[in-house]
Amino acid sequence: MKFRNTLLACASAVLAASSPALAAGAADGQHHDHGSAAMGEAGQASQVTRTVEVQMRDSMQFAPSKLSVKQGETLRIVVKNAGQLTHEIVLGSEKDLKTHADLMKKFPEMEHAEPNMLTLAGGKTGELVWKFSRAGVVNFACLQPGHFEAGMKGQVRVAAAKSNAKNTPKEDKHVH
Repeated sequence: MKFRNTLLACASAVLAASSPALAAGAADGQHHDHGSAAMGEAGQASQVTRTVEVQMRDSMQFAPSKLSVKQGETLRIVVKNAGQLTHEIVLGSEKDLKTHADLMKKFPEMEHAEPNMLTLAGGKTGELVWKFSRAGVVNFACLQPGHFEAGMKGQVRVAAAKSNAKNTPKEDKHVH
């Protein structure tokens, strides 16, 4: 029992040390000045622009597995575990998700409490509120042992915000 507690304490320390890096998309484990801007940040419920539902299934799938948002959009993601197994959704870069999945194999009882992560027992529902502040791709996956490797992954495509330059009247340079 003492060994198990020590193992859990070590796993917690590793997760705590790596969590800012995971949230920021940093692979080197250091906190950078841009904070979580690499993939977004925890959103404010009062700023939600849209709500989407994502199901997690025991067939190791998210439904839908692809989402599209606009840069700057704050999304409420209602997550339903439609299966009997425990599943989770974790937002991050492909590299960080793979690293975290490997860590979960070593410490399968690790629990998460970060704004970009949500773990749900079978039949339960929860939600993430996330602001997608940078254009590009934000990946998500279930990092329960074996689920990532079985293909339980998805993507959020973040379209760049349109410039207001098109909407501003241009000076007429036509000369008579």
